[in-house]
Amino acid sequence: MSKTTFWGKHPTFTPGLPHVAYVLLWYPLFTQPFIFREVEGLKNLLPLSVYSLYGYNLRHCSTEMRAAANETHTFGIRTLIPVLAECFHFLALQPLRFMRLLKHILFYHWHSWEMLGENLWAFFIGLYLGRLFKEAGIDMIYAPWPRGTATAAWVASQVSGIPFATAARGDNLEPADPDLGAKLTAASFIRANNAADKQRIEQFDKGQAKGKVELIYNSLTLPPDTFKESLQPVPQVMPRPVRILALGRFDVTKGFDILIQACAILRDKGLDFRLTLAGGGGTVMGLGRMEAQILKLRRELQLEDLVYLPGLVSHNELPNILHAHNIFAAPCVVHSSGRRDGIPNTVIEALAYGLPVVSTTVNALPEVVRNNETGLAVPPGDPSALADALLSLADDAPLAARLARNGKDLALKMFDPDRNNQQLANIFIRHYTRQEGTCAA
Repeated sequence: MSKTTFWGKHPTFTPGLPHVAYVLLWYPLFTQPFIFREVEGLKNLLPLSVYSLYGYNLRHCSTEMRAAANETHTFGIRTLIPVLAECFHFLALQPLRFMRLLKHILFYHWHSWEMLGENLWAFFIGLYLGRLFKEAGIDMIYAPWPRGTATAAWVASQVSGIPFATAARGDNLEPADPDLGAKLTAASFIRANNAADKQRIEQFDKGQAKGKVELIYNSLTLPPDTFKESLQPVPQVMPRPVRILALGRFDVTKGFDILIQACAILRDKGLDFRLTLAGGGGTVMGLGRMEAQILKLRRELQLEDLVYLPGLVSHNELPNILHAHNIFAAPCVVHSSGRRDGIPNTVIEALAYGLPVVSTTVNALPEVVRNNETGLAVPPGDPSALADALLSLADDAPLAARLARNGKDLALKMFDPDRNNQQLANIFIRHYTRQEGTCAA
């Protein structure tokens, strides 16, 4: 058992708790504030160290994220020589075992060369991490994503004998990586962050994850909303122009093209509105050309004066952006490949900041956007239904206020950081204690 002292605000832990290694591609990353909030919260509950397979990527990161970056063990080009040296050393000492492990990577038919490259690098890093984890007194290895990070965690587990766990969500399950079933079999537990994906994980492949899936929702990532509701009577209609907000990566699962089409319908129905569609990424983030499609559609529908695209925004800016709008839209869809979101974190934050939400019924969204209770839910891929829901909120401010209050109450309870982080810490402790008991027996 290890004693670990963390930098700065994190406590010193005495023996009795597992030292957990979090394995990520990058940490922190501005598109994963929920991972950041989870890691920083757990650091106050468990000895925890973060290992990222690549170097720093601090673009658009908040001030808080940047401050935490110094605590991350990073790899990448600068570690290439020691990583390869470790691999050659392992190959020289255990050539058959090396080849068996490598076969698990090369055997599969990967969807792209990029995925093969990521998993090969993860394999080499995993061999290196296996020794580092033993030297650091790591007791459990956790990869919050079941792709390259889980490959590194699995290899490190094979080398070191330290148990590993992973998580799966949304588009990790369909289309799935070809080795996902093997990882689910090897993992000591699999974390799901919504009930819909928990069921999908348990039913995946041959059902090898059944009985091993732990459901813990994500946590709120923004500071608590301190905005005070007005004591004035709610008007019958929202003030014009109605300010609609949508946030997220410009990805094929977000349905932003459907939202643009809905905006054209709202204009034709005479609603005075403005849409802020904040996000981006496109080819830079490996998300295809959705941004170009959105710009083209906005131009073709002559919506340049009504749809504002500010680009990627920092997490620091989100509270003010949320406060400046009247309605939040999450027009998520299921892509033809099967890809889909779970519960977008932008929806969670919008609810927590008191915005009425219009979403679709894709995957786990109905767990939080409960139709006519905490928001309005419409079928995916239907711009007319989306437009009608947005218009009904714009013309019925009391309805919007009721849904917003209910949604905020649900979000603050379901995504409470203290409760959810403690539940996740308890899962690590329980599995570690069970493992220790098995080893002792």
